[in-house]
Amino acid sequence: MNSIVILNTLVIIAIIVSAILTVKFDNLLSSIIALAVTGSFVALEFILLHAPDVAIAEAAVGAVLSPVIFIITLKKVKEGKER
Repeated sequence: MNSIVILNTLVIIAIIVSAILTVKFDNLLSSIIALAVTGSFVALEFILLHAPDVAIAEAAVGAVLSPVIFIITLKKVKEGKER
């Protein structure tokens, strides 16, 4: 087997595992971090598929922007419950 095929398979398995962990975690912060890891692996897969423009967009949105928004929202919700 070609090494690229093996690497693609490993990245896809990592995407599936991190997506399942995103759903299974009870702690919301852990779920958000797993979601960011999923976005990172998806961006890596796009790089392996020779789609750098899509990879940059996925890295910016899926691995950085969405988790930051979720963490800020989680912090605001926890602050609101304390009041």
